[in-house]
Amino acid sequence: MIVSRAPGKLFIAGEYAVVEPGEPAVLVAVDRYLTARLTSARGSGRVRFGRSMLAWRHDGHGIAVTAGRNDYVAAAIRAVEELRAAHGLPVRYFDLDLTSALTYADGRKLGLGSSAAVVVAIVSALDRFHGLALTTLQRFRLALLATIEVSPTASGGDLAGATFGGWIHYTSPDRDALVARRAARGLAETLDSDAWDGCGVVSLPSPESLQLLVGWTGEPASTPRLVESVRRPRDVASYGDFVSGSRTCVADLVAGLGQGDVADPIRRARALLQGLARDTGIEIETAALRRLCDIAERHGAAAKPSGAGGGDCGVALAGQGHPMIDMLREWESNDIRPLDLAVCPGGSAGDDR
Repeated sequence: MIVSRAPGKLFIAGEYAVVEPGEPAVLVAVDRYLTARLTSARGSGRVRFGRSMLAWRHDGHGIAVTAGRNDYVAAAIRAVEELRAAHGLPVRYFDLDLTSALTYADGRKLGLGSSAAVVVAIVSALDRFHGLALTTLQRFRLALLATIEVSPTASGGDLAGATFGGWIHYTSPDRDALVARRAARGLAETLDSDAWDGCGVVSLPSPESLQLLVGWTGEPASTPRLVESVRRPRDVASYGDFVSGSRTCVADLVAGLGQGDVADPIRRARALLQGLARDTGIEIETAALRRLCDIAERHGAAAKPSGAGGGDCGVALAGQGHPMIDMLREWESNDIRPLDLAVCPGGSAGDDR
């Protein structure tokens, strides 16, 4: 049996703007994981994920799904199978059992990037199964090529967090260029091509002088739907100002992380998202997220929604010695569930165990 796991992630700053090629974000991987257990099979393969099941087999042109549906699972398998074939490796069948700790007790998603974790865990397990010997960067790239087949607007930041772990500074690629290169030259050549120019993943030192607190609103959100709404802004000029402001905010946050002083860029990042919501007419900071952030601010932390908003999680950052127990209690009294999360160490994400 091959066992692989990938952590969840949180966006700290750069949401929405990071979907534009070359734009940055800061993310952190957290210690809740999606686990993939792989065993060899014969004649066909199955993937079990909770109560759902997907069955697949080779049909001479790639893989064909014969039962069930999970677009991210199928895309991840297709991408690795295309690479395996390009390397001239033999066809091998396998079964996968996926289990997730990225949900609440009742099965609701926590907004920690479960789809990204699924793809990263599968790519990691199949890399070892087929003996592809991919680098960490190649595993990330392969995961992104699979993901944009399902979600063309995906920035890849959540995949980078799930692959590299720790705190990271991420810069997005031109996904249209990647799709065009894959269509023209195939996946294997695309993996190490200049179509990735401008994309980067840089590990950041863990800010020991800061404490990261995470609250969950209990409200689910659809990131692809929200991102697609924002990519059609009513006011192109104001959207350009948002992207530029986000870029500056991320740069200031990276500098502040090293000094333990991030309050100003976090608050500016929240204000930028509020302005984007007004300009586009979509709800990013829900009433629950607003309560989460305002309560944190009253207790001396800087807070904002994490990711696309519309529900899911918010983050609060405060000095390491700053007492936050009263804030957590007030969160709970306002139906905000504090999540017991720590940072997944860099270099451990996606490892086979």
